[in-house]
Amino acid sequence: MILVAGGTGVLGTKLVERLSARGLAVRVLARHPAPASYPVSTRVEMVQGDVRDPASLLRSMAGVDTVVSAVHGFGGLGGNSPASVDFRGNANLIDAAASSGAAVVLMSVVGASAGSPMELFRMKHTAEQHLRSSAVQWTIVRATAFLETWIGLLEQTAIKSGRPLVFGRGDNPINFVSATDVATLVERAITDSSLRGKTLEVGGPENLTLNQLAAAIQKAAGRAMPPRHVPRAALRMMALALKPINPTMARMARAALVMDSANLSFDATDIHLAYPGLSATRLLDLLASRPGVAARH
Repeated sequence: MILVAGGTGVLGTKLVERLSARGLAVRVLARHPAPASYPVSTRVEMVQGDVRDPASLLRSMAGVDTVVSAVHGFGGLGGNSPASVDFRGNANLIDAAASSGAAVVLMSVVGASAGSPMELFRMKHTAEQHLRSSAVQWTIVRATAFLETWIGLLEQTAIKSGRPLVFGRGDNPINFVSATDVATLVERAITDSSLRGKTLEVGGPENLTLNQLAAAIQKAAGRAMPPRHVPRAALRMMALALKPINPTMARMARAALVMDSANLSFDATDIHLAYPGLSATRLLDLLASRPGVAARH
């Protein structure tokens, strides 16, 4: 049995579908299970649990031999935060796996480090350290930013005005990877025991700016208008002024400043040399494959 925490998210959904398609028994840990809305086979079981609640994790571990963590608390919904989910939640999950003798596959981020200016990256690094010091067999998969997530965010901000909203100047190259490609690698990390004790880093074939991403989204939607921008000065003000009253928005403003200035490019050559069958989805191919796009062209 494979327990997937975060199995209803962007990556988790794709991963669960791949695992169940190859006949593996999967248990999805969710705070609010909704089986009727989850399009997977009967091999998938959904259980109620929260990585922030150690007792709920222990109840979910019966018969589990591999635990996958695809959780994240960046958005801050429902009281989540990188500290409560990406660090302490993952630590709880790792400890529960250790108590039952299960292996752990941990999703992290390329660039995770103790000195990162982004809180999410620091918390992912702390979770990695907790995993490495535990008694469990482990594999860490670090990925760059998910294309599907950022396409969705930019599309959402364009609903009313027809123009995506870009935080900052939007000229900083960032590596984006399709969650489908990441799911393929995580599936291998789960099923290939020779990868225990290894850290795998995966990214996409392109380093793109947010302006380039927004322009591609506009073209795919049949729109020509350029994106709107939130100036860096406004982001700095938000990061300071909102910290005591809306820490989630303040954290997002700080993260936006990092994404607009830090080196977030990535060369995915090594992972594709190591695993030649790993797909490398490009932005335009992903946009073209989405329902309704072909009808607009």
